[in-house]
Amino acid sequence: MEQRSHSPWFPKPGAALLICTPLIDLALAAATVYDLRGGAEATAAHSIAAVYIGVSVAFGHRMIKWADARFAFRFAGGPAPAGKPKHGREHARYERSGWLLHLLAWAIGSAILYGMMVMVGDETRTEALFQTLRLWMIVLGVDFLISFSYTLKPCKEKAGS
Repeated sequence: MEQRSHSPWFPKPGAALLICTPLIDLALAAATVYDLRGGAEATAAHSIAAVYIGVSVAFGHRMIKWADARFAFRFAGGPAPAGKPKHGREHARYERSGWLLHLLAWAIGSAILYGMMVMVGDETRTEALFQTLRLWMIVLGVDFLISFSYTLKPCKEKAGS
């Protein structure tokens, strides 16, 4: 079967999605800022927009690569996707890298949330944003403890495996 090459003007679907992600992020940020500047009280939806942008930037490439591998396997006869490591040092390294991406997502999302709070300048209207920041810091801390626990005590391979 002849394999088609992709033209530089029509990239692979995964690459096209990756290229569109920042545009979607910018549109979401603009809509959120427009709404808040228009006098709206910040809600969980505004917080979720900031969280989404942080997660999209930090994890976007990994998620699209994951989806590409599964799509290629399921529909294009590609090789079976490799799973994440389940034990040993490789598993600990994978968990640490996941936490570092979570830290990046948190930093980006927190900067956006803080920027929204400063832009509005009214603590009563931005309470939902502050609560999201607090909750996300707790989640990040718990994720740190879990992710780095595998460095101290790596998962061992089961005897029957």
